[in-house]
Amino acid sequence: MVLSTESAVDFDLAEFLEQEYEDAVVYGDIDGETVLHEGRVRILANGWVKLPTGRLLSPEAVHHIDTH
Repeated sequence: MVLSTESAVDFDLAEFLEQEYEDAVVYGDIDGETVLHEGRVRILANGWVKLPTGRLLSPEAVHHIDTH
């Protein structure tokens, strides 16, 4: 049996699973009192939220994200 280490598909699946928003508000609680970030965000395929500074917010820290 021959196994290849190269993907049979030539595109990055993460591009289709990740979302980017230019104007969003990231909240840490249900009431919307704890704002974790305002502005551009990228939601990664694994659920983490990447900020423009390169910092990552854990999916456990984020309650919801409002996009405009």
